[in-house]
Amino acid sequence: MSDLGNVDNQIMWNRLIAVVEEQATTLIRTAFSTSVREAGDLSAGVYDRRGRMMAQAVTGTPGHVNAMAESVSHFMEEISLQNMFEGDVYITNDPWKGTGHLHDFTVVTPSFRAGVLVGFFASTAHVVDVGGRGFGPDANEVYEEGILLPIMKFAERDEVSQPLIKIVRNNVREADQVVGDIYSLAACNEAGDNRLQDMMDEFQLDDLEGLSDFIMDTSRNATHARIAALQDGTYDNEMTADGYDAPVVMKVALTISGDDLVADFAGTSGVSKFGVNVPAVYTRAYACYGLKCAIAPEVPNNAGSLEPFRIIAPEGSILNAPRPSAVSVRHVTGQMLPDVVLGALHKCMGGVVPAEGSSSLWNVQIAARPVDPMSGLPRSEVLMFNSGGTGGRPTLDGLNATAFPSGVSTMSVEATEQVGPITVWRKELRSGSGGAGMHRGGLGQVIEIAPNKGYEFFFNAMFDRINHAPRGREGGAAGAAGSVALDDGTKLAGKGRQHVPHDRRLVLKLPGGGGYGDPADRTQELIEADLTGEYVINR
Repeated sequence: MSDLGNVDNQIMWNRLIAVVEEQATTLIRTAFSTSVREAGDLSAGVYDRRGRMMAQAVTGTPGHVNAMAESVSHFMEEISLQNMFEGDVYITNDPWKGTGHLHDFTVVTPSFRAGVLVGFFASTAHVVDVGGRGFGPDANEVYEEGILLPIMKFAERDEVSQPLIKIVRNNVREADQVVGDIYSLAACNEAGDNRLQDMMDEFQLDDLEGLSDFIMDTSRNATHARIAALQDGTYDNEMTADGYDAPVVMKVALTISGDDLVADFAGTSGVSKFGVNVPAVYTRAYACYGLKCAIAPEVPNNAGSLEPFRIIAPEGSILNAPRPSAVSVRHVTGQMLPDVVLGALHKCMGGVVPAEGSSSLWNVQIAARPVDPMSGLPRSEVLMFNSGGTGGRPTLDGLNATAFPSGVSTMSVEATEQVGPITVWRKELRSGSGGAGMHRGGLGQVIEIAPNKGYEFFFNAMFDRINHAPRGREGGAAGAAGSVALDDGTKLAGKGRQHVPHDRRLVLKLPGGGGYGDPADRTQELIEADLTGEYVINR
């Protein structure tokens, strides 16, 4: 390996990307839950034998990918290398050692070559149900939020643990979907390993250590160089989110010194008694993502390029919630973090950072139930991912109904309606929701959902930007705030379990992104395009 030059390493790096993309594609093709196969709420990656993430699939979310980058080391520590065998598969959904909440199962598979451990494959997916209260923010402790599997063996020497399968089946509402997704995670890791072995055969490699060192060193050095190009100093920002029972204040101070960068969230609100708390691993994942997007977007994402970003969140804050805090909807708070750090970074990188956007996904978990429990109609769990608008950019308008920073796709209405007895009567862009500016904020959506005949439903609201709209930048106006209501005008809360009767519809109005720059500087051509497209209605 040491005799290979940089050209060979670059070719093998490109092959690794193909390997993990096939890994992710296998997961999407075999998954049971719509959140995985339709929305791509997953991650896939390959690691060296030291547990360093070498490459990640493009398909996937930063929260999963960057948190999973840390999780393999926990598996190595708890299982130990001497207890790892060919044919093993490991699993956990521990929020503090996985990716932040119980709904994400992380599966790790060791990769052996000629009987020697050479690395790992890991994958994560969001499953439709883990029991407990269901996917929502109402719990006060993680114990209420569902089943927690510690780091353990899903399979040993190709033998799947049937007691584990039985435990999962008897603790979740959608057993076939959840167990099916776990098998899909194991299958995708196996697909990745098969392709890796082909690659190592082709390049006559006995291990991955030399290639891994090349990837880590090159990525780390490139990221440090981008940081060093910035002006030294400390730059701060503050954002207020809705929270559950009280607003949440997130503060950050970015300190840049030479090629080092520290993001310190001191002063941020304390732990909530509800499930909007964020484990530190998820805070690091999204804070790093926001910083890297602006500072070193062209550097591949791996352990080397993440290492230069040092993220500090005080223990006991909402961004470093200790066990056993409730963390089910940690994404609602955590997905705000890119906007928080970008607001600080704007003070030393003007003309790069967009205005604030909707940020957090507007996920809605629906529990469809027969109005008459004796009717024989089946119960069903339905999960939908929805996105508001992104902020206006320094040179372009914001994106409409786009999941930034999560990167997931919206499930199609057709696929969603096949999962449970609901009808989506309306799903359209929300005219006028983008904040005015030289570059307009992206539009949110209006979504209207009703139970089918014979049904009512309960839904877990986990929405934000209702009381605190996305802010504009450089003179741009704020985007429209979100709202939750029934079709008769009854206002509903932005968070918590609520009821939609059989004869009513749920109406969600998602936030639009903030505008960028003085609205007076918007060109007449763009104004006319807004009017023509009904993005803004001239009243």
